[in-house]
Amino acid sequence: MNFPRNINIKSITEMLPRFNPNRILGMFSHDVGIDLGTANTLVWVGGKGIVIREPSVVARHKKTKEILAIGSSAKKMLGRAPGTIETIRPLRDGVIADFDATAAMLKYYIRKVHESGTIIPKIPRPRVVIGIPSGVTEVERKAVSDAALTSGAYEAHLIEEPMAAAIGAELPVTKPEGIFIVDIGGGTSEIAAISLGGIVVGRSIRIAGDEMNEAIANYVRLKYSLLLGEPTSEEIKLSIGSCGPIKEEKFTVARGRDLETGLPKSIKLSNTEIQEALSSVVHEIVSSIVDTLEETPPELVSDIMERGIVLAGGGSLLSGIDKLIEEKTKMPVWIADDPITCVARGCGGLLSDPKLLKKINVTKG
Repeated sequence: MNFPRNINIKSITEMLPRFNPNRILGMFSHDVGIDLGTANTLVWVGGKGIVIREPSVVARHKKTKEILAIGSSAKKMLGRAPGTIETIRPLRDGVIADFDATAAMLKYYIRKVHESGTIIPKIPRPRVVIGIPSGVTEVERKAVSDAALTSGAYEAHLIEEPMAAAIGAELPVTKPEGIFIVDIGGGTSEIAAISLGGIVVGRSIRIAGDEMNEAIANYVRLKYSLLLGEPTSEEIKLSIGSCGPIKEEKFTVARGRDLETGLPKSIKLSNTEIQEALSSVVHEIVSSIVDTLEETPPELVSDIMERGIVLAGGGSLLSGIDKLIEEKTKMPVWIADDPITCVARGCGGLLSDPKLLKKINVTKG
């Protein structure tokens, strides 16, 4: 066989490194937006919306580190697993506490998204946009990016959660107008004044849903000498938790272990008691909102007074919290549509707006 003599071997070898198989595989993958939360992980897929809404919990064997369960099935094991199984929450206060468990969780969810309807279901290589707390360090940002790449993504973009939440709430973040958003999640509360596609004044406090659960557990332990598990405390918060005027007394039954006898015990708790338990945590969140408003430029404050403060995140569903913030700030307050999914929807929406994604991307490393 005769080969043409005018082939330039050097030009061919120079072109080879440009070939990226991951980019080719990415053409057959679903690009995803992920709200990697302390309490829950939500995954958005283009054309499908939110397809995964699972607890950020991983169960694995203590010695072998084999992953046994992820998400809802792992959460059911909290407080019930034998000594050979550890049930962990790989994220704490909005940042990665266990890298391997986080990477395994992301890999599981990315693969789950690609289980059906794809040409190459076994080798997903998506572009991923992940929401992260605005107050994290460069090391913490890199840990999230590395975890996403380890899980199979070929591109990982990180976006600050308050910005993602504002985009998910369909607020005009790129306009020269003041937007004030409060995203109360599981591990952090994100507070930000946004204008022209950037955060003008922001605050990230590690006081949110988890601290509310702890406050309920501490209150019950001190008042009734009853030890509650974390899932029970969360269930009490969701059923009768509030922070506003109580119009009707509500009750729930809490079951735990009596610290004096060591035996199981049940008590009846009222919403008045839970409001008392939550008061200090809610006060810290509201105080941070007021402090951030005081630091906001006057021009933006006038816009915020007209539009109002927007609440997002699961914590915004705590009964009466919008009225309390309204009372303390003297500004209108409204809760975004489907506040729990705002960050995930915002991350997903950025996948179709590369210009804005490039502008607000905070990925390091």
